[in-house]
Amino acid sequence: MDIRDNIMGGMGLEGRAFRGLHEECGVFGVWGVPNAAEVTYYGLHSLQHRGQEGCGIVSVNDEGQLRRVKGLGLVTEVFNNDNLSTLQGNMAIGHVRYSTTGGGGIENVQPFLFRHNSGDFALAHNGNLVNSEPLRRYLEDRGSLFQSTSDSEILAHLIKKDPHERKKPRIYPIMEALNMIEGAFAFVIMTQNRIYACRDKYGLRPLSLGRLGDGYVVSSETCAFSTIGAEFIRDIEPGEIVTIDHHGIRSRRYSEYQRHAMCAMEYIYFSRPDSDIESMNVHTFRKESGKLLYKESPADADIVVGVPDSSLSAAMGYAEASGLPYEMGLIKNKYIGRTFIQPSQAMRDKGVKMKLSPVRSIVSGKRVVLIDDSIVRGTTSRRIVRMLRESGATQVHVRIASPMIKFPCFYGVDISTYDELLCARRTLDEARQTIEADTLAFLSESALYEAGKRSDLCLSCFNGNYPTSLYSSLEDANKDGKF
Repeated sequence: MDIRDNIMGGMGLEGRAFRGLHEECGVFGVWGVPNAAEVTYYGLHSLQHRGQEGCGIVSVNDEGQLRRVKGLGLVTEVFNNDNLSTLQGNMAIGHVRYSTTGGGGIENVQPFLFRHNSGDFALAHNGNLVNSEPLRRYLEDRGSLFQSTSDSEILAHLIKKDPHERKKPRIYPIMEALNMIEGAFAFVIMTQNRIYACRDKYGLRPLSLGRLGDGYVVSSETCAFSTIGAEFIRDIEPGEIVTIDHHGIRSRRYSEYQRHAMCAMEYIYFSRPDSDIESMNVHTFRKESGKLLYKESPADADIVVGVPDSSLSAAMGYAEASGLPYEMGLIKNKYIGRTFIQPSQAMRDKGVKMKLSPVRSIVSGKRVVLIDDSIVRGTTSRRIVRMLRESGATQVHVRIASPMIKFPCFYGVDISTYDELLCARRTLDEARQTIEADTLAFLSESALYEAGKRSDLCLSCFNGNYPTSLYSSLEDANKDGKF
């Protein structure tokens, strides 16, 4: 049995306890562009919706030195003219993040920067490694000392685990390391003279390649390209590693296995509507989902109201298909963060009250169709239904532009344990009663495929069909407190 077999397949369920950091993040990289750190700043600002806890930038100056600035908070809070001026050079990578319980702290803010006698390098990661615990034990047993509790750091240690690899071009130990990790990931790795962009073999996390002047950029979402004036080239393929340096762009497959199982939540919730993911515009996907939602679950009502912001496209589609007026019945305070990623329920409850305000003159006396992208815990949905009723709505018919979330996510999305998931242990009518809606309906899985004109998506949080090995039992997810 070789090393990989020992790590990947030599453990029973008890030894595969799934714990650690679980995050949804955004990565960005620039090569061959003057003032690369400043460009990265604007790129990260465009990806701010993907993470609001912390952010960082690492650049390479003309002497080949890697310098880093990182901190807790929003991009505009962490960076200023003074610290950006310290990040010189035409290469840089950046990261925005949020964490779930136990994963906070400045030590987990990326990009990670590693000093090594074979050459310094930095890396940034979006996703989650499902075999992080056995890999961490394997590396610690061989002398690795971790700077953080993040699973993202594991890749760096795997790259540097074998001193004999120093004689090989760096891409070979990177490819070897990528074949040892399992899960969802988009990695951006930067050395003194090049950038590597890598995507998991299942295609669970997005990563796109663009051109800016004579240089190149990589980003979790294409919306960042528009901000900086870059031209989209293509999506990085599942199981692909792209090298960017003075030779231009070179591509290798680190895995022969390839699948386009993009996480459905990227289309449903996470990504900005002006982003294109694997040739599908997010707004178009959501609007079509709304049309199909009406086709499957019409409602006898007066107006259609969407929950800002990620549900507005679906609400437009539902209104267009139904012939009902689309109204701005809920107004969002743009300066309040996403309730989905707040660390405690008390903060979520306060966040909902501060974040959304019903427009009484629009909803009063009306039968309202309320469109939302998803229901996780149900607490936000219940509060919105109550607010609409308090503002005079006579009926509230809730329509969800995704299927019922019944299973935890192991790939970097903050979806709760079984007990916290509204629909994991409840029937449709029990869920309706919990959120206090007059009626409740969800989009079917087949409609999601139809909306995106796709034959493959990761729908594991809806149906429990996980594309990877999990290295733990499903019930363990309800016990380990990772959320």
